[in-house]
This record gives sequence, C-alpha cells and structure tokens, in this order.
Amino acid sequence: MTFKTSLVAAAAALLLASPVYAQTPAADTPPLPANTFIDAQPEANYLAKDVLIGAKVEGADGKIIGDIEDVILNDWNRVQGVIMGTGGFLGIAEKRVGVNLGSLEFQDRDGKRVIVLPGVTQETLKSVPEFKRAEPKKSLLERAMDKARELTDKSSETAKEAYQKAKEQSGPALEQAKEAAGKAYETTKEAAGKAYEKAKEAAEGALNKDGEPAPADGQPPK
Repeated sequence: MTFKTSLVAAAAALLLASPVYAQTPAADTPPLPANTFIDAQPEANYLAKDVLIGAKVEGADGKIIGDIEDVILNDWNRVQGVIMGTGGFLGIAEKRVGVNLGSLEFQDRDGKRVIVLPGVTQETLKSVPEFKRAEPKKSLLERAMDKARELTDKSSETAKEAYQKAKEQSGPALEQAKEAAGKAYETTKEAAGKAYEKAKEAAEGALNKDGEPAPADGQPPK
C-alpha cells in the first residue's frame, strides 16, 4: 500500500471509524456520554495540522507552488479536498484554489514528508478558477466576537474553580496567620504595659514629697 493510499484511508478512518472510549468520570462529576471522546490518537489516524494544514505543495517541476490552508469535507464528513493558497507575497494577493485529495501525492523524501501535485506548475495555476465558498468568510469583527465568547465561556468556570481551590488552600494558612498575629499583638501589648509602668515609676520618683521636681546633684530647687 502506497503512502498516498494510506493517507486517504487514514483520513476516512479519522472521521468515520476512529475508536472512541468512555472515560471514567470522577466521583463528584456527572457521567460522560458514551462513544463521544477519544483518549489517544490511534496509529492509523493522523492530525490535519501535522500532515495537511500548513504543508507546502510542490509542482511538477519540483518547485513550491503553494501551501495547504484548509480542508474540504463533504456531507459525509469525509475529506474531499484541500484549499491551497498560491501566488501573492506573505498572504497578500494570494489566490486560493481547491484541490481533490486524491490528486495529491504524499512522498517520503530523505526522511521528510513531501506533498506533490503532479502535472501542475505555477503557470498552470494562473488559469485555474479561484475556489468559491458556499458561505461568506466571517468578518474580523465576527471572529473577534466569537473569540470573546469562547474566552468568556472557558474562563467563567475556570475562575470559579480556581477561586474555590485557592480558598480551600488558603484556609489553613489564613488561620495560622490569624493565630500568629494574635500572639504578636498580645506580646506587644504586654511589653508596652511594662514599659508604661516603668516610665510611670521613673516619673513619680523624679518628684519630691511636695510634688515638685526633685533636686539634681543635691542642689535645692529654685
């Protein structure tokens, strides 16, 4: 079986026949729906970002003619093709064309995976019609709003969990801090009381029986 055939089969397996596992939930969490989550990537499957999305595509002359930007799925959720960006400079004035997955060849060259589109060159792509979307691409504002909602939904529960965890962890430390502060206060209070009594005694000793300052160096008061 060639690598190309293996990749196509893997794509179908990824979308339709990937084994799923029911994870065992913790005691304090609701049960997870069966046949929903995948614990690990099976060897027969691949990740689109590892193999397709972002990969460079070579033409018939061995030169890079574009890069894969997206994947086209059909109504059976199977990979039908890819969107390849070509031409332009740094994404500016770039033309996007749709390519059937079966038209791509996946080769192993010097230990690296290379994607080739046989019979196609940069000159060929100039006459290929640009790929048309069924629905308009979301605007920058729409994408920003979607992202804001995503962050809000993700962070709300995370913040609650983090607060509760911090509260639980800080409980013993808070009690210890209160206890230490109480001891320090009592010690300071006691020391201040003793200092006050000594100062009072010294002040009283400095007065004679008539309530006037005691003479210094045996001299009578003025």
